[in-house]
Amino acid sequence: MIIFGTKGYLYELAILTLVCGRCGNPSAHVLRRRVTKFTLFFVPLFPFSTKYSTQCTFCGAEQRVGREQAERLRAQAQAQGGPAHGQSPRQQPYGS
Repeated sequence: MIIFGTKGYLYELAILTLVCGRCGNPSAHVLRRRVTKFTLFFVPLFPFSTKYSTQCTFCGAEQRVGREQAERLRAQAQAQGGPAHGQSPRQQPYGS
């Protein structure tokens, strides 16, 4: 019997100040990367899905962004005084 499935990971890449498209408030937004990995016998082997999003900390609205835009936002956060380059992002498992 072969046991396989998926496991998701949520990485917090940066926190930056943006104007929310939903509520219109200038507030902190969390830039996240969601990675889903294929697992075999509960061992994550390789990623098969990667998605980026920002979430407004004021109203909770989440907006999906592309990889290029996420990289620009991360560079912008580091320029604003975000996490130092080379630090690993916070990793949190999500779902099952």
